[in-house]
Amino acid sequence: MNFTVEQFLAVFERYNEALWPMQIVAYAVGVALVVLALTRWKRASAVIFGALAVMWAGMGVGYMGMYFAEINPAARLFGAIFVFQAALLAVMAVKERSASYGGRRSARTWVGLALIVYAMIAYPLLGMAFGHGYPQAPMFGLVPCPTTIFTFGMLLLATRPRRLLLWLPLVWSAIGFFAAVKFGITEDVGLLVAGVVTAVILSGSRSAARDEEPVALTQHASA
Repeated sequence: MNFTVEQFLAVFERYNEALWPMQIVAYAVGVALVVLALTRWKRASAVIFGALAVMWAGMGVGYMGMYFAEINPAARLFGAIFVFQAALLAVMAVKERSASYGGRRSARTWVGLALIVYAMIAYPLLGMAFGHGYPQAPMFGLVPCPTTIFTFGMLLLATRPRRLLLWLPLVWSAIGFFAAVKFGITEDVGLLVAGVVTAVILSGSRSAARDEEPVALTQHASA
């Protein structure tokens, strides 16, 4: 990463100015996805995964390929990773035949909502406090770090863990944390925390599901 903090923030500034008013659209979509995730609408999963796929594809092609690549050639590789994640999300959107959202509230639900609030509200406020407010701010839905935190939150809101969709955002959380340390984007520390917390919770959920399955089968056989 042989570029300066000023160059890094200037990329966000040009990107935000070029995409205005998509920032407002992104927030509207984000709020709608959270509302859908808390309902029992049977097509909520397809809409949520489809919208996330559009966000990740846009970041891979737009932010990474067209803007960040100007100062960091590795951005093209990052962009390919983001597009691949978008493809995984798109496949999940098509494959979903039943709702993966709208289940009973649990501790996992509240952690997911906390990450979403961090991504959409706390993240930009911290950016302003640390001296890089809009238009130099990384904006939710358009750039990787807040959108990755939001994605972690949405994965936690799902009633069934989606391990396949976790790994690439988890890789980016480590890369984003490195950038936070190097360039002083302190709010990105929450990115690594969000990734680790999500991985631990979803791993625990998978273990619980495996433990419960034999019990459920035994009860069914007894009945």
